[in-house]
Amino acid sequence: MTAATATTADIFRPALHYAARNTWLNDPNGLIFHGGVYHLYYQNNPLDNVWGNMSWGHATSPDLVTWTEHPVAIACDAEEDIFSGSIVFDRDNTSGFGTDSAPPLVAIYTSAFKPGSTHAGLQAQSLAYSRDGGYTWTKHTANPVLSRGSAEFRDPKVIRYDGGAGSYWVMVAVEATDFQVVLYRSADLLSWEPLSTFGPANATGGVWECPDLFPLPVDGDPGNLKWVLTVNLNPGGPNNGSAGQYFVGDFDGTTFTSETTVTEGLQDPDKLGEYQWLDWGRDYYAAVSFSDAPGNRRLMIAWMNNWEYANQIPTSPWRSPMTLARELSLRTVDGSPRLIQQATGGFEALSGAGQSFTLASTELSDCTRVLDGAAGTIQRIEATFTPGDADEFGLVVRGNGAHGTRIGIRPAPGTLHVDRRTSGRTDFHASFPSIDAAPIRVVDGSYKLTIYVDRCSVEIFAQDGQVTMTELIFPAQTSADVAVYALGGTATLKSLDITRFA
Repeated sequence: MTAATATTADIFRPALHYAARNTWLNDPNGLIFHGGVYHLYYQNNPLDNVWGNMSWGHATSPDLVTWTEHPVAIACDAEEDIFSGSIVFDRDNTSGFGTDSAPPLVAIYTSAFKPGSTHAGLQAQSLAYSRDGGYTWTKHTANPVLSRGSAEFRDPKVIRYDGGAGSYWVMVAVEATDFQVVLYRSADLLSWEPLSTFGPANATGGVWECPDLFPLPVDGDPGNLKWVLTVNLNPGGPNNGSAGQYFVGDFDGTTFTSETTVTEGLQDPDKLGEYQWLDWGRDYYAAVSFSDAPGNRRLMIAWMNNWEYANQIPTSPWRSPMTLARELSLRTVDGSPRLIQQATGGFEALSGAGQSFTLASTELSDCTRVLDGAAGTIQRIEATFTPGDADEFGLVVRGNGAHGTRIGIRPAPGTLHVDRRTSGRTDFHASFPSIDAAPIRVVDGSYKLTIYVDRCSVEIFAQDGQVTMTELIFPAQTSADVAVYALGGTATLKSLDITRFA
C-alpha cells in the first residue's frame, strides 16, 4: 500500500513530535540551526511509507516543537541513494561553493551507489551545497569526495575542530560491519586525509551507524571539557533491537581516547547493562546533534522507531516520528562523567497548554488508583515517589482503567520498567509487546520521573535525566486514563503535576 492510497485513520499522528505528512522517515540528518530556525533533514522515502528511495526530507522549526515540512531537499537518482550525513555552515567559504560575502551550507552525505553506477555496490561520501539557506541543494559535480572502496562506509558527521592541533574540518564516520569509527580531516571539505580509528569497543551486537563527536563541560565547568563520542548500533540494544551508546573521553584533533570503555574489542554479553546508553527504551535510534545551536547548547534528536518492526507500525499515511529534542550535559555520577538529558522545546506555546492536574502527597498500598480529572492523550507528567515496602510502584498512562502503558520502579533490583503488553495495538509484530528495563538508583530517598505522553509514544526522563527510556505505543483514542499504583506493599506518591498540551 502506498502513502497516496492509504486509508487508515490517522489517529496516532503526534502533537509534540515531528512526523512527515504522508511518507516514511528514519534517521535525522544534517541538523543545523541557521537563518533563525532549526533545520531537520532526515532519511525519507518520498514515494511511500515504507523504507526505500532514500532521499533527504526537510522540515524547519522556530522552537523544536512546531514543524513545517518542505519539499525533498536532496533526492535519490538512478546512480545513488542518499544515505545519512550532516550539514555545516562553511563560514569562510573553504569549499568555494559560495562567496566570501555569501558563504554556503554544505551537506556531507553517504552515496549508496546503485547497480549500473561506476561505483556500484560502494558507499562513499559526497557533497551538496545550498546558497539559499538550506532550501535548495546542488550536488557537487565531482562526487564522491571520499571513498574507501567499502560497501559499509557511511554516516559522516562533520564538525569544525579548533584546538591545539589547529583549525580544520573533522569527519566522523563508520565502517559499519567492522564496529569502527573512522576519523578524517580536511581544510576545504573536498580533500580528506585519515586521522585515526576508534573501536571495536563496548556494544558490538549489531552494525555501528550514525556517529557524533562533540565537547561538553563537566558539571558546568568550562575549564573541564570532555569529548563525547556517540555510536548507534542495530541490533544489539540493551532491550533488543536498535539503540545508541556513548563514550566519554578526550579528542586531541587526531585521536579520540575513551575514559569510559568497559570492553575493548567485541562486547562481553555479560556486560551489556554496564555500557553507557543514550536511551534504554526500544525506540531511540540514529541520534545526532545540531550544529550551531544557539547559546552553544548541545541538542540531539533521534528516530523514534526500531528496525525490528519499523516498517510494520500501524500508522498511516505517514510512518515513524522523531523524538523530542534533548539538551545534553555532562555530570559526575559516582566519580565518572555521565550524560544528562532533558527534553527541550516550546511546549508552552502549544494550543491548549496549561496545568490540568495536581495531586499532593498520597499513600499507596497494594492498589491501582485511576485519577479522576487527570486523563489526557498529550501530556507532561511530573511525578516523585518515595519507596516503602512495595515490590513495584509507578504510573499507568494512556490507560483504560488499570490497562495501559505501565511505567514502574522496582527498588530491590534497582530497575525502571516500561510494560507495553496492554498498551493498545501490539499485534503487528511479535517483538512489540515487551517489558523493557533500565537501571535506576534512588536519589535523596526519592525517584523522580518526567514523562512526555503523545498519541503514539512515551518518553521518560528519570532522576532529572540520568536515565531515559523512549517507547512507541498505539493506544485507542479512548484510552486516556492516568493511574498510580503500588504492588506488594506501600509507596508514597510525594507529588504529581500534569500539564495538558492539547
